[in-house]
Amino acid sequence: MKSNAKEKINYIITASLIAAAYVGLTFLSNIFGLAYGPIQLRISEVLTLLPIFTPAAIPGVTIGCFIANIASFNALDMIFGTSATLIAAVLTYVFRNIKIKKLPLLSMFPPVIVNAVVIGLEIAFFFLPEGASFWGFIISALEVGAGELIICYALGIPFYLIVEKYGLFKNKKTYRNLKA
Repeated sequence: MKSNAKEKINYIITASLIAAAYVGLTFLSNIFGLAYGPIQLRISEVLTLLPIFTPAAIPGVTIGCFIANIASFNALDMIFGTSATLIAAVLTYVFRNIKIKKLPLLSMFPPVIVNAVVIGLEIAFFFLPEGASFWGFIISALEVGAGELIICYALGIPFYLIVEKYGLFKNKKTYRNLKA
């Protein structure tokens, strides 16, 4: 098999596995009532940091988010949530090489900001009983942003360090790197 074809297959498989993991982790969060609503602590959002390691994570988390949002039975969430994830994934990839004390702290920020703004606007415009208002948006954005901040930094930093330590997205046989 040609190297280019093998690379494309690996890209598709990696994106598919990330999408499946995103869906599974979102459903796990939903068991505890944390996946949908104004305050979300989706464990799956830690995967939005994977574009730091591989561009295959961009379609992976985007497709995973879309599939997971089907369970919300809300077309707006499928559109806005998926769009926010795509934008955040691209920005995470763009900022991946900017590191502070050997951590890509700036790359961890796009999921927080983009989701806070986009989902905050979605909630303020479409779901608040009093309708769209500046303060409704601010409160919604802060709620969404706080959940993202917790996941992307409190879980994201250890997640990043583990993925980096074991070289899980390096171009070598991963199983050799999984020694304790």
